Amino acid sequence: MRKVIVSMNMTLDGYMAGPQCELDWHFRCWNEEMAMTTSELLGRADTILLGRITYDAMARYWSAKIGDLHSSREDIDFADMMNRYTKVVFSRSLTTPIWNNSRLVKGNIAKEIRLLKDQPGRDMITYGSGQIVDSLVRQKLVDEFQIWMHPVAIGRGKALFRELQHSIPLQLSQTRTFSTGVVLLFYHSIQSVS
Repeated sequence: MRKVIVSMNMTLDGYMAGPQCELDWHFRCWNEEMAMTTSELLGRADTILLGRITYDAMARYWSAKIGDLHSSREDIDFADMMNRYTKVVFSRSLTTPIWNNSRLVKGNIAKEIRLLKDQPGRDMITYGSGQIVDSLVRQKLVDEFQIWMHPVAIGRGKALFRELQHSIPLQLSQTRTFSTGVVLLFYHSIQSVS
């Protein structure tokens, strides 16, 4: 069965973005070593799950990145996967997805994810998309969290786990430490359901 993976950059004080979705704190720590790891992890998936806001931003950025001759080899490889992979965008307001290999889902997120989990293929991953992550967490559909913990506190912003009604039992399975001080924490959910 395919897994649902949440890959999220996070500050030490628990935010995935600043109050206006700022990610400047994230880019300060980014380096080639992290880019290689990100590409390796995305290579284990074949489907990207997104909400509309993240979808819009990523569609513009990664569509343009593939032709950027000034990009590193790692960025080009990652851009290729982002553009080539299936994207499932959950939105009630989006009418027509513009990014290649995108499919719009306006219905029940949990039902769609359960159907996708039962289909053949590699894992599914989501980046950003806080509302989608909240919904997946509430429905106990996340199998793994890849938390990129950055050595910075921003004081306020968009919390990763903002609407929890209950605790989430997780088991640490692996860590990776990068030269920039970022620590990648792999947690498996003990309670995900199919």
